[in-house]
Amino acid sequence: MNNGLVNAIIAYIMWGVLPLYWKLFNDVPAGEILSHRVVWSFVFMAVLVAIQHRWSDMKRIAANRSQLLSLTASGLLIAANWLIFIWAVNNGHVVETSLGYYLNPLFNVLLAVVFLREKPNRGQWLAIAIAGAAVLLIAVNYGRFPWIAISLAASFGLYGLAKKKTRQEASVGLLSETAVVLPIALIYWIYLAATGESTAWTLSWPMVTGLLLSGAVTALPLLFFARAAARMPLTTLGFVQYIGPTIMLILSVFVFKETVSPVLLTGFALIWTALAVYAASSVRGAKLAKAG
Repeated sequence: MNNGLVNAIIAYIMWGVLPLYWKLFNDVPAGEILSHRVVWSFVFMAVLVAIQHRWSDMKRIAANRSQLLSLTASGLLIAANWLIFIWAVNNGHVVETSLGYYLNPLFNVLLAVVFLREKPNRGQWLAIAIAGAAVLLIAVNYGRFPWIAISLAASFGLYGLAKKKTRQEASVGLLSETAVVLPIALIYWIYLAATGESTAWTLSWPMVTGLLLSGAVTALPLLFFARAAARMPLTTLGFVQYIGPTIMLILSVFVFKETVSPVLLTGFALIWTALAVYAASSVRGAKLAKAG
C-alpha cells in the first residue's frame, strides 16, 4: 500500500508539472510536438519492452483482432488528448486543462452509466449535477463552451474505457498504442520536410535533446501509475488523482499568470464540492458493499 501510494504521488506530480515541460517548445506547432511525442514514446517503449523480453506479447496482440481494434481506439484517443493538452498549454489555457482533469472522474461516471450499464448512487448523481452546474457557469463566464476542458475529460475518459477492453501490461499496452499512430506521425514528418515547414529540427541542440526526451516524459508517469494501481485501493488512488490538476492550477496562476475571475473561481469551488460529494459517496458505497 505504502509503495503504491509513493508511485501514485510520483505519477501525478509528474503529470501536474508537464505544462512546464511543454512550454519549453512554445514556438513549435502543437501537431509537430505531438508527432515527436508519438515517435519518441514508441522508441522508448520499444527499448523497454525489449529489455523486459515482452515482444511475444506484441505478437499475441497482433493476432487478436478485438484487441487490435481496442488498442487502435485507445491509441487514437490518447493521441487526441495529447494534442489538445499541448495546444492548450502553449496557447495560454492551463486553467482550462486543470478543469478538464478535475472533471475527468465525474465524466467517467457518465461513461460507466452509458456504456457499462453501471448505476451510480444518489450521492454520485448529485456530484454529476453539481459539476454540470459548474460547467454551465464557466461557459457563461467564458462566453463560450469550455471545449478544451470537456475534450480533455472526454478523450481521457474514453481512453480509459477502451483500455478496460484490453487489460494489457502497461509497457506493452503503451507500445501498442503508440504503434497505432506512429505511421501518421511519420507521414506528418515527411510532409513537414517536403514543404519546408519543420520547426523542431531548427531548434538549438539542447532543445532538440529535450524534445527527444518526450518519450520518457510521456511513458514514465504512465508506468508509475500502473504500479500504483496494482498496489492500492481504487478509492485511495482516486483521491491522489487530484494532485495533478491542482498543480496545473497553481502553475497557471503563479507561473503562467493566467487570469482567474471570481466567477471562474466559483466554478472551481463547485467542482471541488462535486468531487468531495463524489468521493464521500464512493467511500460510503464501498463500505456498504464490504459490510454486505
